[in-house]
Amino acid sequence: MILFDEVDFVQTQNLPLGELWRFMPLGYLVTILIETPILLLGLSSRVTVRQKLWCGVWLTACTYPIVVLVLPALLYGYSRILYLAVAETFAPVAECALFWLAFRNREDLTRSDWIRNMVAIIAANLASFGLGEVLNSYGWFGLV
Repeated sequence: MILFDEVDFVQTQNLPLGELWRFMPLGYLVTILIETPILLLGLSSRVTVRQKLWCGVWLTACTYPIVVLVLPALLYGYSRILYLAVAETFAPVAECALFWLAFRNREDLTRSDWIRNMVAIIAANLASFGLGEVLNSYGWFGLV
């Protein structure tokens, strides 16, 4: 029990993980619906439409569970502002890294293509964050 001596089991038992799991499919779908059109327009023309659509689904699939399930658990009891700062920094940085890993061997992508792609990924994340905050302020999600 040495590793768990500092854990407050009462606090961790009150974490609303069940609510977060129920929210995740709806939030994931909304996020994809917001981010994919931005990626379709923003990613370089050297990335095919099929690849852009795949990125809209795949990049979010890789980061969304961490943003919705893991980070709330890790930052439980901390301010919402700290959570948002960590989550909204993590998501675009991780998605840019994943995009780079997936396309790093593409010799036809120029430096300006890479910059455009990274800006598009960041813009898509900012848009989904912004709309998510608007929806949340009106209580449309009710769980976050």
